[in-house]
Amino acid sequence: MPKVTEEYMRNKKHKIMEAAYAVCLEKTVSTVTMQDIINKTGLSQGGIYRFYKDIDEIFRDLILYLRKKEDLKEKTNEILAQAEERSPKEITRLLFDMLADFMKRELMGIEKIDFELSVLAMNNPARVDKILKNIPEAGNKEYLTIRTMEYFTQQAALGKIHPRVGVEELLSFIAAAYTGIQAECIVSNCYKQERNPFAGLFQPEIQFQTLAKTVNYLIGAE
Repeated sequence: MPKVTEEYMRNKKHKIMEAAYAVCLEKTVSTVTMQDIINKTGLSQGGIYRFYKDIDEIFRDLILYLRKKEDLKEKTNEILAQAEERSPKEITRLLFDMLADFMKRELMGIEKIDFELSVLAMNNPARVDKILKNIPEAGNKEYLTIRTMEYFTQQAALGKIHPRVGVEELLSFIAAAYTGIQAECIVSNCYKQERNPFAGLFQPEIQFQTLAKTVNYLIGAE
């Protein structure tokens, strides 16, 4: 029997990840099954279970796959590296422009899956804990949060900003606002809300521009 190479294993797993991603775009994450993945890949049951024992193991690798597919860490570093050249107000605007662009491009892709995983976490936290348990590195939003906290703390120490609330309170507010913007933009994109007079305003660029202005006020940026 021929030896299975690492490259063969990587290619098979990559095929399974592409199939899982496609299925998650077609269905809500909570309803995706191993059979869905089997059908999409065209592999046999044994061909799938050779690599993954259940759907949650696939979701774990899917999260890692999506982080590599769209990595905001380098872009975050590039923006924060301009701290000496740009004002805190400009840095804040650039960070939220980055998030708006990402959400606009991936609203019905990565963002949809991320939002549905959040809903799954609310309904079945133990299951999501199991999925995330073996993911060591920080994701895009976690990394952005850590780096932004460092930046705001540093700028406050230098007297360049004068926060009206604590840094941790501010970041928790931004996280909640992000989730709200994500949810409203996804719902407005999925379901045409002609009767909602604000439906046209639920666009990432509009929402993040307002959030950037709010954050600049809260950090006391000149």
